[in-house]
Order: sequence, then C-alpha cells, then structure tokens
Amino acid sequence: MTRRLMDKRIQSEAQRFTKAIRNSGLSIYDHIAVGHPVLWIPAPELEALLNAALRGMQLSGLPLRTRSKVVKQRVCEALGYPVPKSFRKGRPRFPGQMFDTYVQKSNNLQIWNEELSATRRYVLIRVSATGLVERVKVVTGDTLALLDTTGTLTKKYQARCVPGEHPTELVVDSDTAVLAPLVTSRADLSSAIPIDHPTKGEVLDIKTVFRLLSQLVGRNFGDAGFDQERNRAATLHRLACAALGYGSFQDDGRFPDMRHQLLELKLQTSPTIDLGLVRPTSIEPLDVPMIQRTQIRHCDVRYAIFYGIIANGVVTVTHLFLTTGEAFFNRFPQFQGKVLNEKLQIPLPADFFET
Repeated sequence: MTRRLMDKRIQSEAQRFTKAIRNSGLSIYDHIAVGHPVLWIPAPELEALLNAALRGMQLSGLPLRTRSKVVKQRVCEALGYPVPKSFRKGRPRFPGQMFDTYVQKSNNLQIWNEELSATRRYVLIRVSATGLVERVKVVTGDTLALLDTTGTLTKKYQARCVPGEHPTELVVDSDTAVLAPLVTSRADLSSAIPIDHPTKGEVLDIKTVFRLLSQLVGRNFGDAGFDQERNRAATLHRLACAALGYGSFQDDGRFPDMRHQLLELKLQTSPTIDLGLVRPTSIEPLDVPMIQRTQIRHCDVRYAIFYGIIANGVVTVTHLFLTTGEAFFNRFPQFQGKVLNEKLQIPLPADFFET
C-alpha cells in the first residue's frame, strides 16, 4: 500500500473521531483518557486529520502571535472542538488530546522553557518560504529525543545487552497480566498491516512471537547505504514482518515499530541499548486505542532485541531476546543517567517531513 493510499485510509477512519468530539460538547481543555475508543485521537489519525485541514493554508504576512492563534483555531475546527475565545498559556496547549503545536519554517525545532515530555504529542507544521503549510507530522517527545544527534538534549535511558551461551532467549514466558487475556496463539496476518492499531484476536502471544522470530537468527543481509544504521533497522523490520506472517511491510517511525503486535524491534551491534525517554517498565498509557476497554501501557509492549555482528559489509543475526517491557530490566541492566535541563534545540533530519 502506497503512502498516499495509507493516508487516505487513515483519514477516512479518522473522521469518526471528529464527529464524536463535536457531538460530545467537550472543549480542548477537558480530559480524555488515552486510548478512549471514541474520543481519543491516536497519532496516525491525528496526523491525517491535521494534514487534511492545514495543508495549503496561507500564513504569509501574519505576525507570530496571530499566526499561532490562527493555526490553533484551524486545529480546533479540524478535530471537532469549539474554538475558545482565547487560548490558555498552559502546557500542553491542547491538554484534552495531549499535544502542542509548532510551526516550522526550518528544520531547527526549538522548545522553550521546558523539557521534552516523553509521552506528549508534538504537532510539527512545516511551512514553506512563501508561508504555505506543506505538511504536518505528529510525533511523541520520545521520538524527538531519538532525533537529537548533538548529545546536548538529554542523557537518554540506556541498558546493557550481553549475549549468553544460547542464541535465543525468551526472558519471560507469558505476556503481562493486562495483555494476556487479549492475545492469541494463531492469527492470519497476511492481509493485516503492521502499523495498524492492535485488536483482540490479532495480537500473537509472546511465545508464538518468539517461535516465529527465532527463525531470523543466523540470517545475513547487506550493510549498504549512506545511512547504514537506519537501513539495517528497516531490513530487520521487513524480515520480522515476513516471519510473523504479514503480507506487506509498513513503518511510520512511531513506537512501537510493529504497532499491530505491540512489538518494538531493536538491532544491536554493540552492548548499549538506547531506550529514549521512556523506560520499558513505564505504566503510562500507550497512544493506541483501548482493546476491549483495556488501556494498554508502555510496559505491556514486547521488545525483540536482535544481536548481530558486521563483517565485510554483511550483518549476521546471532541472537534474539524477547521480553515484555515489564520484565525488561530483569535481563538488561539499566545504565544510570540524568536528564539535563537546558534550552532544547533539535535538528530535524532533512527528510523528516517527507517520510
């Protein structure tokens, strides 16, 4: 499925959120539980709605404060909220859906007077040199932290992976108590999409995931391209999708990598595992719709840690570890690090708004 078709499909599905919010009478300041099946707008749908509403909007010539206000008014209308007479100065500016908006003419994102919030959504609005809105991206603070290449943003959470004598390790043999009632040992995923939201009856249990992914140990693939780390991760992701039975590969850069399976993939060629701003053991709610009225947490996500070696331009997968976030640090010791308090300037990748 092409990116354009994917966007149209998500946008069509997202319209029900706008209608529900409009009928609810809620304001942008009214609390909504993360994952609420009717009123909480997950990041892919939020991005699709805002792209449809803001793309082509002309902001040229507007003073900065006026521009900010006009954008926020359009955002309210797009999501079905009444436009307030004035916008409060708290953070986030849209607390009901837990996001802030940033209008970007350059790829230098500046966040003033606060640290990144790991689970907050950041709506980044790309504007051309002529003031035309070109694209909207919705990412979490944790994703933004991973984009920082300067080392000045934060000391992110890290853990250590030391392979043992066995090439495969299932760290814990059952899913978390929250997720266990919702998983299955068998599902036909051939027509499913890896980045769709998880649903009951389609999320494979951790033992089945382990059995299917174990076949990737011993696989080789080329380590080519100008961005080798990203290419390695993408290749591994493709292999994992095929191993689990998906008929296609999709990756939208959001956590977890394989949202449909609540599965995060990592390829390690060194012992240090970068975890971003969210500990795997976090009990904070994950930005996915509730499953059977059950709110999924970060610690319910499964982590597939692949270890590999690189020689002569070829990556060889040597080990697989599979664990829940809840049990992550039982196998992988956490490094102790401190978050730095600084003005945040994050250089966005050149292709950030293109992917």
